[in-house]
Amino acid sequence: MKILMVNKFLYPNGGSETYMIKLGAYLKSIGHEVEYFGMEHEGRIVSNSLDLYTETMDFHNSSALKKLKLSLKTVYSREARNKMKRLLDEFEPDVVHLNNFNFQLTPSIIYAVKDYDKSHSKKIKLIYTAHDFQLVCPNHMMMDIHTNTPCEKCIGAKFKNCTKNKCIHNSTLKSFLGTLEAEIYNKNKIYSRIDNIICCSEFMKKMLDTNPAFKNKTVTLHNFIDKIEPKKSEKEDYVLYFGRFAEEKGIETLIGAKNTNFICAGSGPLEEKVNSASNLKNIGFKTGKELEELIRKAKCTVYPSIWYENCPFSVMESIMYQTPVIASNIGGIPELIDDGKTGYLIPPNDSKALEEAINKLDGATLKNMVENCSKKEFDTVETYTKKLIEIYNG
Repeated sequence: MKILMVNKFLYPNGGSETYMIKLGAYLKSIGHEVEYFGMEHEGRIVSNSLDLYTETMDFHNSSALKKLKLSLKTVYSREARNKMKRLLDEFEPDVVHLNNFNFQLTPSIIYAVKDYDKSHSKKIKLIYTAHDFQLVCPNHMMMDIHTNTPCEKCIGAKFKNCTKNKCIHNSTLKSFLGTLEAEIYNKNKIYSRIDNIICCSEFMKKMLDTNPAFKNKTVTLHNFIDKIEPKKSEKEDYVLYFGRFAEEKGIETLIGAKNTNFICAGSGPLEEKVNSASNLKNIGFKTGKELEELIRKAKCTVYPSIWYENCPFSVMESIMYQTPVIASNIGGIPELIDDGKTGYLIPPNDSKALEEAINKLDGATLKNMVENCSKKEFDTVETYTKKLIEIYNG
């Protein structure tokens, strides 16, 4: 099978890139032909046979006129459509698998797939993995950036709320362009050309299903995780937060839990606030074996998010390392944690509930939870791909 993976970034920039690159590599390893399309970047690590990519969009080091042209290009990109069409003509894929494409590539690439179908009298299977809420929320997070609370005002294609609330970077222009893109492509029904939308949580599926155009196309597949070999570790008396220091991650909830001391491994915009909090100890961003040992030995990890998380890798990783997780009962998080067995679910923005849950984790309770974590299974890339191939062939 020939598969074209599409993503705006073709280097390890975040979760969607990690997903696409690992999935593509595994598909290749089992005999499929895989190529990639997206933006050019000096860090690009995957390619296509024509060495054809869209121009890098640099909003930071451009003139005012260039920025305006780039802004308009975030709604529709003739360049992306034309280059995508050329690559489709050359590669002739059986499947085009879209990932993050809005703003830098735009839905114009879907028109390229339609162009190909028409000129070749052949229908390419078009799959989209939704890594965020972009199809129903122009700022993609379903979060009010002014109050840092979940927001569903755009549900039902009420996209003008994005402009009204300046939801994208608190900018009227950017928010208007986000609204414009959402309105145009919703009204011209271009997303109806997508055959299946893979959602990484049932919660995301529920949100996307609010649009009748998506309802019969969504499929839930929780994200895959690398296989982790069983290994018992002696638990130490510390509570670990690892990840991004940002408002939406619930850092204020940690700070409010004054009677508990937390080890924090990460970085982000709230780093100064983390450093100045008396109950938080910032040990910096950690990776690899060092992070693994931190997670394995922790009494528990905490994930006090205040936005609609989908399928956070950090929660899955902690459980796979046999460490219980105390996390917010929001978005797709409850789908990963068996409440009272592999961790505790608490209300978001509730420091007291966080402390109470941590205090319950002791002795036999902790031992039982560690044992339950050791029995929990998530999809590996192998088991995930088997399910994905069925969707490709469906």
